[in-house]
Amino acid sequence: MLNIKINYLLIGFVLLLSVHFTSAQDSVRIKKHLKYLGSDLFEGRGTGTIGSELAAKYIAFNLNKNNITPLGYENTFYQYVPMHGSKATNKSYLIVLGNGKVENNIDTLLINDDFLFAHAAGRIFTPNPIPIVFVGYGITANEYNYDDYKNVNVEGKMVVFLEGEPWSNKKDFFKGNLKTIYSFPDTKQKIALSKGAVGTIQIPSFTGKTNVAWNKLIEEYNFEDITLAYLPTPVLSVLLNPKAANNLFNNSKYSYEKIKKMYSQQKLKSFELNKRLLLHPDIIRRDFLSPNIVGFIEGADVKLKNEYIVVSAHYDHLGIGIPVNGDSIYNGVLDNAIGVSALLELSRILGTKNIALKRSIIFLFVTGEEKGLLGSNYFVEHLPIGKENIIADINIDGLAVWGDFKSIIGVGANFSSLQQILKKVAYQNNLIIEELPQQFDAYESFLRSDQLTFALAGIPSILISDGFHYTNFSKKEILLKWKDYMMNKYHTPFDDLTQKINYKASVKHVKILLSFLKELANTNINVEWKNNSPFQK
Repeated sequence: MLNIKINYLLIGFVLLLSVHFTSAQDSVRIKKHLKYLGSDLFEGRGTGTIGSELAAKYIAFNLNKNNITPLGYENTFYQYVPMHGSKATNKSYLIVLGNGKVENNIDTLLINDDFLFAHAAGRIFTPNPIPIVFVGYGITANEYNYDDYKNVNVEGKMVVFLEGEPWSNKKDFFKGNLKTIYSFPDTKQKIALSKGAVGTIQIPSFTGKTNVAWNKLIEEYNFEDITLAYLPTPVLSVLLNPKAANNLFNNSKYSYEKIKKMYSQQKLKSFELNKRLLLHPDIIRRDFLSPNIVGFIEGADVKLKNEYIVVSAHYDHLGIGIPVNGDSIYNGVLDNAIGVSALLELSRILGTKNIALKRSIIFLFVTGEEKGLLGSNYFVEHLPIGKENIIADINIDGLAVWGDFKSIIGVGANFSSLQQILKKVAYQNNLIIEELPQQFDAYESFLRSDQLTFALAGIPSILISDGFHYTNFSKKEILLKWKDYMMNKYHTPFDDLTQKINYKASVKHVKILLSFLKELANTNINVEWKNNSPFQK
């Protein structure tokens, strides 16, 4: 059956290619790419799946047709990324034991109903019960004089913490009401590991009065946990349904109800729980390769052609998951098939139109973004050229789809001199530069996609988004559209081709990206971090 399926998909893929190039109209190319990459044929482009492989072949085929020079393995477009996948089955469960010689109040926690594995790749075998310690938010932040681990010993134990971080009205304390990197689960897991903990249990901050939020997490964490195969396995990480939290806190110094009161009063205390944990996971594992697709065009200037600008977009999405209203394919049309379509169009324009640019351009389509920026991390650690030769990254994660926008947002522009380029491009195209609205955290937004990987490697990076000022919609209407997308379509099967897309807006966005790229490729401005940038060092 598998061979039949593969043959069917490959036949469909060839047919798609034969249809794709019958039209030479520039205005429809983005739409054509999107209708292929976002179709059910590609099965959501899950990392390491047949659909992902088809998407990679589709991208490489188009780069070749666009006269882009390969920059991957053995003169191909493929940079193979070694990965490890782990997925827990429904046979997995946890046992919560009381302390003492007599094991009273033994509770069995069932996967999906009571808990989920956020990371199933870490330590999973526990021959003996593991002690459990509550550590507030699970944060040590010396710059804020804050440490949840100050009065507890967690070595060899599981730590339990709440989602989020301390908040205040003071911007110099965890940035006030805005989020910092300490709120991210991966940050907390690294802190726990540094303290000697063997695993983490995170309790989401909702009250558990309804199942809606938990059901959303079940959909999200049903997918395979994937890591870079050559890195140490992450610490075991569990998400606990708040409805099951009493099982951990019963007969301890503070009940879970008391913890919720402490949380609301910002007076969390760390303490050892009167419970121990036994793990009984059933894990399916695999090792595989998933490619980044990478090519370049050489610059025209004898000296500056040795400087490279990376333009990136992730081609992966979630793949096939839990059905919602009978649909199990998480197509990822706006996240990020449309961004890939934009990058393919940029490669066509620059590769076939004889546009002379002083600097060289790398077109990078990364895998595994949804699994933790894996493809971009591998790329910056295994660069085909010297890192000192890369001056900037322009990342594309989404595209304008609502209508004629009058403003743009440079996510991360304020960190570097790329902001000067953005101002010039905005002026040339009669656009306003605006900041993200208050309900969006600009810093957190920068941390959420592949531009972060380049920034952490010391390479200035930016994501250019359409703003919230439109000719045909009010700002309030655009905010409602974004809210609807994030609440009802993002990371669901409904981010598909049934969505209404204004392709004129998408084409306009591509033209802005092209203007920025051309300006950056020919600029005399030194591209560098600003002194106040968190990535300067």
